[in-house]
Amino acid sequence: MPLDLNSDLGEGFGPWKMGDDAAMLDIVTSANIACGFHAGDPSIMRRTCGLAVEKGVRIGAHVGYRDLAGFGRREVTMVPAELCDEVLYQIGSLDAFAKAAGDRVRYVKPHGALYHSASRDRQLADAVLGALVDYDPELALLGPAGSQLEQAAEAAKVRFVGEGFADRAYTPAGTLAARGLPGAVLGTNEAVTQAVSIAMSGTARTVDGSGEVAVRAASICVHGDTPAAVEMARLIRTALDEVGVPVESFG
Repeated sequence: MPLDLNSDLGEGFGPWKMGDDAAMLDIVTSANIACGFHAGDPSIMRRTCGLAVEKGVRIGAHVGYRDLAGFGRREVTMVPAELCDEVLYQIGSLDAFAKAAGDRVRYVKPHGALYHSASRDRQLADAVLGALVDYDPELALLGPAGSQLEQAAEAAKVRFVGEGFADRAYTPAGTLAARGLPGAVLGTNEAVTQAVSIAMSGTARTVDGSGEVAVRAASICVHGDTPAAVEMARLIRTALDEVGVPVESFG
């Protein structure tokens, strides 16, 4: 089966640059573009959408908590109604730039702390789905399979796409290992091996070395801010080609 390759892009802010978006867009098939809350700004959003359309890459709204200083990796306590409004705001903002570039937002993916909190908490998951449905129920949701996000998507009759991570280790429970743990962020060779493992057998390594864990994924993520991310993504795509896995957008 085809497998999508995605990356978190547009994550600079003002004069601060994060990653090589133009080079990554030559490799990936889907771009999770920051919407200005955890990273990004209007000019970066416009530029990244324009590059994605130029290169034929699908655009996704990478929505997060309003936390520029913490890069969206700090959990923010919010009532679900407020979270719904903030997610809706982000989707609409990015879609304006996607449409100006000649396309539109095709899916939504939570970022960082919101990804993890909404995966655990059904109320937060429902808030994310509420915003998605309010904007466009035809949008897909990209997230971890078996999570509250998947259950909320099923309840809302929204297409859900399971995501695996090439460059992050997993816990035995199937969640991503916290970034502060030794071995949580994988190097290039390990990431390539893990991407092929997810594609071929639906399994990934555990951070404690105890074995493997099931990862049900139709899309694999390479973080744009990971060291040597572009080379990592290029090698992953080559490795997938070599084992006969077509790399195509789920859109």
